[in-house]
Amino acid sequence: MPIYEYACTQCDHHFDVRHGADEKPELNCPQCQGDVRKVFHAAGIIFKGSGWYITDSAKKSSVIGDSAKTEPEAEAAPKETTPAAKETTPEPKTPAVAESKN
Repeated sequence: MPIYEYACTQCDHHFDVRHGADEKPELNCPQCQGDVRKVFHAAGIIFKGSGWYITDSAKKSSVIGDSAKTEPEAEAAPKETTPAAKETTPEPKTPAVAESKN
């Protein structure tokens, strides 16, 4: 069962009472027998699990890290081309001459 905090409307005495959430106990202040009201507090929020931090959602650190590694390598090593591709040039098209055997 939860514990609820109450405050006296006359003498401002605060005290705790344990009772069920659906119960409506008729309470009086233990010091002056005055009327009481329930005290509400802001709930403490605790973010558990993944996805609550910027590093959890995007995974950009691995992408940035990979591109940072490849950039210096790309600048240091020039692009290699195959020697066959450099040496071969397209031959001009000439009409084929047919030899005749007479």
